Amino acid sequence: MHALINGAIQCFVTDTHGGDVWQNLLRHAGLDSAGFETLLRHDPSLTQSLIDAGACVLQRPKAEMLEDIGTYLVSHPHVEALRRLLRFGGEGYVDFLHSLDDLHDRARLAVSDLDLPELELHDHAADRFSLQCMTGAPYRPDTALQGFGHVMMGVLRAMADDYGALVVLELASGRTGCEVIEISLIEQGYSAGRQFDLGRRAG
Repeated sequence: MHALINGAIQCFVTDTHGGDVWQNLLRHAGLDSAGFETLLRHDPSLTQSLIDAGACVLQRPKAEMLEDIGTYLVSHPHVEALRRLLRFGGEGYVDFLHSLDDLHDRARLAVSDLDLPELELHDHAADRFSLQCMTGAPYRPDTALQGFGHVMMGVLRAMADDYGALVVLELASGRTGCEVIEISLIEQGYSAGRQFDLGRRAG
């Protein structure tokens, strides 16, 4: 798995809990303190070890921790570039949802070998959608990103706040290798949302 995924876990832990907690997490996972080469791939089992150790060290259910990581990836100033990538999907939350079909390819444009799970949005009504996250076999037997649906729950919730939308999200059971998020849009203009300047450069 691309080390940027592991790096995102590292940044989340260090930015929200501190470097000492990260070192403790590495010890629990049976890893050294050298960190990760961001241009290399690692075995998916390493990522799973980090997630398991994180849940233990932070004393949080894995699902909650993964959702917190998704929220962090959108809302923390250190990862503003990802928020900007997502906001380029459209002016409103519904536009953003429809842009998720292309997120896999857009992420590859930013980092050529960052191979995220593919996403597929389905419209059921003007205010009701479902997002399929193809996370494992038979879709991705080489990477099997179990739990990515929880990460996307955090991303979707944080982006709703970013756009000022009010949504209800529920992670439903899908077919093998597919996590499904049910999305109910209560109000698209619920609040002002966060300011976003399309022409501004991050950083």
